[in-house]
Amino acid sequence: MFIYTEGVRGGALGGGGAITWEQLADMRDNGVDIEAHSATHQDLREGHTITLASPGGKKTRTKLTGPQYEQWVQNEVVGSKQLLEQRLGIKVNCFAVPFGNYNEHVKELARNAGFEAMFTVYGQPITFTSPLDSIGRYAIEANKPKVFEDAVKMIGASTSGGAAVAEVGAKDLATQPADGETVRTALPLIKANLSGIGQIEPGSVQMRLSGLGVVPASYDQKSGTLSYQVTQKLRDKSCSVFVSAKSEGKKVEAHWTFGIEQAVAGATKSPPAAPKK
Repeated sequence: MFIYTEGVRGGALGGGGAITWEQLADMRDNGVDIEAHSATHQDLREGHTITLASPGGKKTRTKLTGPQYEQWVQNEVVGSKQLLEQRLGIKVNCFAVPFGNYNEHVKELARNAGFEAMFTVYGQPITFTSPLDSIGRYAIEANKPKVFEDAVKMIGASTSGGAAVAEVGAKDLATQPADGETVRTALPLIKANLSGIGQIEPGSVQMRLSGLGVVPASYDQKSGTLSYQVTQKLRDKSCSVFVSAKSEGKKVEAHWTFGIEQAVAGATKSPPAAPKK
């Protein structure tokens, strides 16, 4: 899911009625991949007419150039990435360009910000040779059914040979705590044995916890064990664990949820901080 941050509740320009940070966090914890779509969803090229919001809420249409434009576009590309990462505790790797309007300068900003891929709105099949800074995507609109038909045909004609991601059951990983288990500590040791799912690429192994995001888990290549000792008390009555890795060129994912006795978990979940301006 690609998010433009001013569309989240609290945004001054985008209205903030599309979604809340709490809803985004819930989607994150249930496996939704959240990426960046700029701050205000406008044409990012210099000299094009855009809308700005003043502190009092007044909106004005203008064209920015020079230093003013650079400050604005930095926030659109870099700032939106940083805000999503700060608020959701995730790593944002992809950027969908608003309306597909961009140039080399926008590409350079995205690369320097650490984005690994950029998406346009020019529908086309994605292959291993697709340029990562201009990957095609289909903009599906109600009044353009032909675009949807073309996208479906493209998917149907795919010869990829199977799913790009293989889902592994938690029971096959001898997880600790087990799926559905309730523990009596808010600082549990979390483990998963990946030895049974093929040859793992060590650098690809990642563990993410609901409410915390990516954690510095340790992977023992010899035993195939991935482990993480929680150091920050888990405050909810349940915790979802997401593990991903690459095995023989294919991404493998698993997730499970365990409970925490309310007597040891934090009393309440801390409210999210207000968006930084």
